[in-house]
Amino acid sequence: MAKKKDFRSLSNDELRVELDDARQELMNLRFQLSSGELTDFTRLRHTRRMIARILTALSELERVTE
Repeated sequence: MAKKKDFRSLSNDELRVELDDARQELMNLRFQLSSGELTDFTRLRHTRRMIARILTALSELERVTE
């Protein structure tokens, strides 16, 4: 996964791929949480925030291209 400042340099398609990966990771973490396998609970917060950052970068990119 890319860092916060790296998201601004990615293209629309690359951001969509990152978003799909992050959402898949969040789903896996939720399954681990429900089954009791998750030991690092900070990964949930980190992944949710990463999704928010990607969505923010996507909306900024869409505003610039309009």
